[in-house]
Amino acid sequence: MILEMLGLHPTSVELGVIELSETKLTDTQSAALSGRLQALGFELLEDRKRQLVEAIKTTVIELVHRKNDESKLKHSEYISQKLSYDYPYLSKLFSETVGTTIEQFTIHQRIERAKELLAYGESTLSEIADQLSYSSVAALSGQFKKVVGVTPSAWKSGKGARKTLDTIGK
Repeated sequence: MILEMLGLHPTSVELGVIELSETKLTDTQSAALSGRLQALGFELLEDRKRQLVEAIKTTVIELVHRKNDESKLKHSEYISQKLSYDYPYLSKLFSETVGTTIEQFTIHQRIERAKELLAYGESTLSEIADQLSYSSVAALSGQFKKVVGVTPSAWKSGKGARKTLDTIGK
């Protein structure tokens, strides 16, 4: 809706990415779009490195929300292949920009997904561990307690608070 109001024509809209039929925005269009996005709590990323960091975050979130049998690749291999960059470069860029590693960001995303699944109450802890590619319930429980401070069972009975996707890992 915002794009059309500004006379822009999207060809594709996905999580964190909008492709336009226009090859280059005018300064006026860019400023107007940036202002509208900021009013909605978003921002226009024109810097390639910042775009790449956001693409890493989006890819990690996609990985965490997939069923574990959809990708047999290690997370690092999947991210590298999807973004067409060497993983060491992506890892260094992410750490320098975000202040945490991709691995830590992934762990926090997995724990938030575990909280979500626990809150729904439709899956057992064993099913959640399997879905999130943990080697065992003990591995999930140990990491959960390390990150959250309580066991999954204690969290579920106390209905601890969940974090929004943009604040995870901060």
